Amino acid sequence: MDPNQRNPRPVQLHQGRAAVIDLFNLYLGRSWRQRADDLSRETSNKTLKRVTAPIRELPPRNQQFLLDFEQLQGQFQDQEQLRTVTESVLIAFVVQCCAHTPQSEFLLFALRTLCNVGYVTWDSFIPPLLSTISSAEGSSGPGSPTMAGSLSSAVLNSTMTYLSGSGPNASTSLISTPTSPLPSMHGIGSPTHSTTDQPSGTTPSPIKPSELASSQLHTMKVNQSVRTTAIGYLRQLVSKIMLAALESNLKPVTNADIFSHTINWLINWDQRNLGIVDESNAAKGWKSERSSLEWMRSCLDVIWKLVDEDRCLVPMYELIRSGLQFVDNIPDDESLFGIILEIHRRRDMVASHMQMLDQHLHCPSFGTHRFLSQTYPNVPGEPIANLRYSPITYPSVLGEPLHGEELVFSVQRGSLDWERALRCLRHALHTTPSPDWWRRVLLVAPCYRQQAQPPTPGAVFSPDMICEAVIDRTIELLKVTNSEVQCWQDWLMFADIFFFLMKSGCIDFLDFVNRLSSRITQGEQQILRSNHVTWLLAQIIRIEIVMNTLSSDPKKVETTRKIISFHKEDKNSDASNGSPQSILLDFISSSQTLRICSFNASIREYLNNDQLQKGKQIDEWWKQVTKGERVMDFMTVDDRSMGMFWVLSYTMAQPTCDAVMNWLTSSGVTEILQGISAQSNDRMMMMRETCPLSMSLLSGLSLNSCMKLALQLEEAIFLGQVIPSIAMVETYVRLLLIAPHSLFRPHFTSLTQRSPSILSKPGVSLLLLEILNYRLLPLYRYQGKNKALMYDVTKIISMIKVKRGEHRLFRLAENLCMNLILSLRDFFLVKKELKGPTEFTETLNRMTIISLAITIKTRGIAEVEQMLYLQPLLEQIMATSQHTWSEKTLRYFPPLIRDSLIGRMDKRGQAIQAWQQAETTVINQCTQLLSPSADPTYCMTYISHSFPQHRQYLCAGAWVLMNGLPESISSANLARVLREFSPEEVTSNIYTMVDVLLHHIQLELQRGHTAQELLSKAISGIAFFIWTHELLPLDILLLALIDRDDDPYALRIVISLLDRPELHQRIKMFCTSRISPEHWLNNQTTKRNEIQKALGNHLVWKDRYPPFFDDIAARLIPVVPLIIYRLIENDGTDIAERVLALYSSLLIFHPLRFTFVRDILAYFYGHLPSKLIVRILKVLDIAKIPLSDSFSQYVSSNPPICPPLDYFATLLLGLVNNVIPPLNTKSKYETAADPSSISGRQPPSKIQASPQSASINNADVQKAFYQNQDPGTYTQLVLETATIEILSLPATASQIVSSLVQIVVNVQPSLIQSTNGQHGFSGAAGQSSGLPTSPSTGGAESAGTNRSGPSTGINTVNFISKSGYSCQQLSCLMIQACGLLLAQLPPEFHLQLYSEASRIIKESWWLTDGTRSVKELDSAVSYALLDPSWASQDNTSTAIGNIVALLHSFFSNLPHEWLESTHTIIKHLRPVASIGMMRIAFRILSPLLPRLAFARPLFMKTLALLFNVMADVFGKNSQPATPVDASEIRDLIDFIHHAVMYEGQGGPVQSSSKPKLEILTLCGKVLELLRPDVQHLFIHLQTAPNSSIYAATHPKIAHNPA
Repeated sequence: MDPNQRNPRPVQLHQGRAAVIDLFNLYLGRSWRQRADDLSRETSNKTLKRVTAPIRELPPRNQQFLLDFEQLQGQFQDQEQLRTVTESVLIAFVVQCCAHTPQSEFLLFALRTLCNVGYVTWDSFIPPLLSTISSAEGSSGPGSPTMAGSLSSAVLNSTMTYLSGSGPNASTSLISTPTSPLPSMHGIGSPTHSTTDQPSGTTPSPIKPSELASSQLHTMKVNQSVRTTAIGYLRQLVSKIMLAALESNLKPVTNADIFSHTINWLINWDQRNLGIVDESNAAKGWKSERSSLEWMRSCLDVIWKLVDEDRCLVPMYELIRSGLQFVDNIPDDESLFGIILEIHRRRDMVASHMQMLDQHLHCPSFGTHRFLSQTYPNVPGEPIANLRYSPITYPSVLGEPLHGEELVFSVQRGSLDWERALRCLRHALHTTPSPDWWRRVLLVAPCYRQQAQPPTPGAVFSPDMICEAVIDRTIELLKVTNSEVQCWQDWLMFADIFFFLMKSGCIDFLDFVNRLSSRITQGEQQILRSNHVTWLLAQIIRIEIVMNTLSSDPKKVETTRKIISFHKEDKNSDASNGSPQSILLDFISSSQTLRICSFNASIREYLNNDQLQKGKQIDEWWKQVTKGERVMDFMTVDDRSMGMFWVLSYTMAQPTCDAVMNWLTSSGVTEILQGISAQSNDRMMMMRETCPLSMSLLSGLSLNSCMKLALQLEEAIFLGQVIPSIAMVETYVRLLLIAPHSLFRPHFTSLTQRSPSILSKPGVSLLLLEILNYRLLPLYRYQGKNKALMYDVTKIISMIKVKRGEHRLFRLAENLCMNLILSLRDFFLVKKELKGPTEFTETLNRMTIISLAITIKTRGIAEVEQMLYLQPLLEQIMATSQHTWSEKTLRYFPPLIRDSLIGRMDKRGQAIQAWQQAETTVINQCTQLLSPSADPTYCMTYISHSFPQHRQYLCAGAWVLMNGLPESISSANLARVLREFSPEEVTSNIYTMVDVLLHHIQLELQRGHTAQELLSKAISGIAFFIWTHELLPLDILLLALIDRDDDPYALRIVISLLDRPELHQRIKMFCTSRISPEHWLNNQTTKRNEIQKALGNHLVWKDRYPPFFDDIAARLIPVVPLIIYRLIENDGTDIAERVLALYSSLLIFHPLRFTFVRDILAYFYGHLPSKLIVRILKVLDIAKIPLSDSFSQYVSSNPPICPPLDYFATLLLGLVNNVIPPLNTKSKYETAADPSSISGRQPPSKIQASPQSASINNADVQKAFYQNQDPGTYTQLVLETATIEILSLPATASQIVSSLVQIVVNVQPSLIQSTNGQHGFSGAAGQSSGLPTSPSTGGAESAGTNRSGPSTGINTVNFISKSGYSCQQLSCLMIQACGLLLAQLPPEFHLQLYSEASRIIKESWWLTDGTRSVKELDSAVSYALLDPSWASQDNTSTAIGNIVALLHSFFSNLPHEWLESTHTIIKHLRPVASIGMMRIAFRILSPLLPRLAFARPLFMKTLALLFNVMADVFGKNSQPATPVDASEIRDLIDFIHHAVMYEGQGGPVQSSSKPKLEILTLCGKVLELLRPDVQHLFIHLQTAPNSSIYAATHPKIAHNPA
């Protein structure tokens, strides 16, 4: 529609306009000229105050109007001009005459009459009428004394634009007075009150300011009252006009206008809240409300007529999303109340379709690495949404997932959303996710926030929430401590997080102290029996934020008293003979007291003098220890000394750091030569070795001292002039591992900030890369910083790969990058931008493809954006890589990568041709260079003058030249030239040599040589390069060989190299020197390996910087797993098993061996023999892995058997206890657990389950990060272990899924029966236990058959006691755990799940029972699809409800890529034969649509599938057993409208949201499948502007109708 139609249209002057106006004046009974004469006389005689009644004639009968109007046609050029003038005149009269009932009725009659004969058209009249009224009503704001006048002027101006200049008295022909027409709406014969009634000649008396103000306020009230009344009359008349218009067929855009304005009037109906307070308003309010109700009822009639399903002028969904239900000050009117109730009812039904079953139970378990989506650069042409996935979301009234800073602060304390947020936070405090996660979801406390700080889009937790959760965790640990459970490690982990949160400003310190003090004082006095709270506060007392807060606190005395009130010394304990912890806790009060006194001496009088005196004992002890110049001996420190040293760290941080530094440097320094021919001044100084500090000692130091010590160690290690000792480096590493939240720092960033040129210092880069590669790789992965580290290392690689002789640094950086690439188990980019070629080397490019293949196949692609970036990423990698993968390797690649690589041209033939063309020249050069009698000076000539295309064939030429006789060439010259090459040239030589070698073997075979002879020569030649003279890096050579696995001899050469005794000797030396992979436990002096023995000639050359952890054997750690992969791909499982056995001693040093085992089992699932699976499992440290007790007997069973249900149930119970967040979200932990903690309802009774038992029962298994570096947290370890168990079982995926589904289907009956058997009461007794009845409407007959019997084969006697939950709670959590576990498994399991779930659903006989009425079936479906958390309270859970809840839990944990297979279950259910089955299909898939709204192709597929399901029942050709009216699926129709609008907005629906054109096009096509009566209800979801309000108002359709 032309936008000009919506605005008042300027009408040209016309001579016939006056005639039209006069005609309407005549029939309205208005004699305007007479009125004007009266007014002029009255003005000239105001002192007489005469009132003369106007003399009028009776207007003609209405029946004559049309005849009189038709006489005016001759005065207009055409019909259109007549229509335009008439409509403009009518708009003005509607505004002026709305308060006069007879005149209003005539105008309504005239409009009907003129529209019937075509002189006026509703579609051209309604929009400008509504626009005029809107501009008039909105021209004045509240609080203005001249409000009524302003509004009147606005109406005057708007009407004058239509009527100006017509006839001799055009300016006054319509408007009776220069004031507003709205006050003149009292009608003819009721003269308006003049504001100039006072005689002009009188002199006004003096008025006091207060009286003047009172008068102005009174005037304001009068004007507002007049305005409200006038608007009411106007809206009532316009509503009648709209009702009349709706009797005809209006255009959709007109209907949309009517709906929009009417809804806006209703929402903003209350005009009384204008800041004017008057006691009389209360008494008179009912009058204004009564007048409002009149026009409101008319508006409601308009709304009902628009949304009436028979005509469907506007979809009911528009009313649902209008916000009318949130209108303020709802008047006491039944009709308005009824429509609001209907909106709420249908809105709730839409929300139920948007949310999954037991949605409130979905909470992040932190059991996977994927905590939050990452941000990615924009792909040209693709819109990228901002961060939208959070750990939890808060549902809107329409079920939309919401998050963000503004929303967080609006969450009400005690609400279900609040409790769910606390559940997530408490679980996070238990499972300790990375600091990166906390930074993304938390907000800085308002008291610490900077003014210019931007909002946090991903925030979902407020400072109040985190403060309460931290207090709850503190109270919980105090309870555990009081129960004499050893939980010191839990306190240490909690202190680390608490320090981080406080330093980040996420907790208001004063608020925390006040609330904790109140909590303990009011209800938890008996808890505070130890000094742990004092110790916790002592950890953060030196943080700058805390010190500034305490210094500026106006209530510092009161705050200090509260802090001191936490002191709880045990005067009867003998700390001198206690553990280090007891000594620390005994002295910590004194330490804290001294600290408070030091920065706030004014409160000294309030402090405990005994504690001040006790602090002297620390000084005395320290003086005794350091008497003279003695250095504290940390090798022989006893418990008391350790405890006192801990206390010292809280009291005096600097002496603590100095003591550690003195110990680490106490052995002095030694000198090492820098080169073979080094002079006396060409030396390096290196610290002599001592013992590193133990983890037990370091863990008790204050975090503030640890931070200072870490900085001092960094200064000595990276900025000092002396090469540090291994003990110093190990101590530094241990500090970072002990407190990963508080002490972690990205090393490249932090070090370059301190010294921009630090990496150019000799040895610093080497040492840093060694630390990162062999010590801190798991820490970086835990922090989520391994991608950033990969980018930093790539920069080093790109800078030095073309520099001559930089082999040691380059190969170390490349090896680190290999480990980083293989450690990434989420989608990643090879560059931060997708532009330009990759900076990776050829080796790293190949490694990236392998890593992406493993990730996508075993974990899926997590986000929509990652799907978009995959193809550009592959193209970026392949642009700089010439490699092609073999068919056997591609066979195991995921389809997304395989399809992109399968057509890639193999350029090996071209490479061999290039070699053959250059072979003669290369052999001649090699003869001059490598013959035994070659001139040594020719080396530099060759390096300087040879062509690059020839230099890449040097190693190939040398191999051909020696022809199996290594002694026939000069190894010294070859070594010298290779060292002078750049690292990139050496890599190119290796890959080329491998291709030439394999090609040469094929040629020699054709000449009659045996394969064994040729392989022997090849292996001896490679041994010459690798072991005899150490000319080439072994790891790169092995990778080059396995990448040629399509050659029959490549892998045979690899195996032969792995069998070489030289390699075994190297590995044995490496393993012996390392002692144990748990390097943090080695507290002995470490012997440093000689650089030559550790790295070999090629890497060392002239470099004499000593190695710390680097070794040739260690470089093989990322290579051996890839060899295993390649052997399995080539059906060499027996050989793979032998290699694993042979290199098991090396693989235990793999920093991520747990991840390796999990991934290889998932990658090759279904293709691994049991014998190889058992060997793979032996890579793990089985004693430290929480495997099931009976797992070993099933994994190696012969013949293979499927474990019983009890095994799988125990597996799920482990996930419930250790992975699924505990259900208790109450503020106080002594509240007993009850079913209300699931559903959020108020507890009617208590159940005998300890609320925190699910977490406390496992306090002894909480381990520090350094004890569980792979996979990172204990929660991840438990979940991944369960995944490994499932993948290792000899049972098929079908058998495993069937067992898990059977448990879920029968979980509640089994647990109930077990509980009843234990307590001796029947199920009937359990029904009367005081639990509220779930809101089910289905009877036992309709759904009782769906409840499977409890005979599941599960031994449930101890299940409930082991879990700490009630049977109702446990049944729901078992479903959540099963969904989480299945989501970790490969897609083979998903297809089996869909098949099994559809089978169980279709076996429900009542779904296909044709004798059931629609209402009975609908009731049964509603009953069956209750949230299991509701149904469990009545012991009425159903198989279908449990299955759908399982699917929803499964969906919520799936990556985006794997969601594409979710359609399979619906395809299994089709064709749908009943409305009940259709509702189940919708309930399964509908909650996915909000998540798919950001992936349009998948969203469109899902939407089309739902329409097809609907067509099975409501299709043109469908013949259901029981006829079903379209009105039975109103909720589904509303939901589909909402889903379409949600996708169009790309998030929560706004008032301006519009559907996407592609979606409307799709809907228009699939609607053809439906019956006409159902199509009618979807009429607006199509692209026809003449029938759809969405199409008519869509900018791409309305402006381009063609």
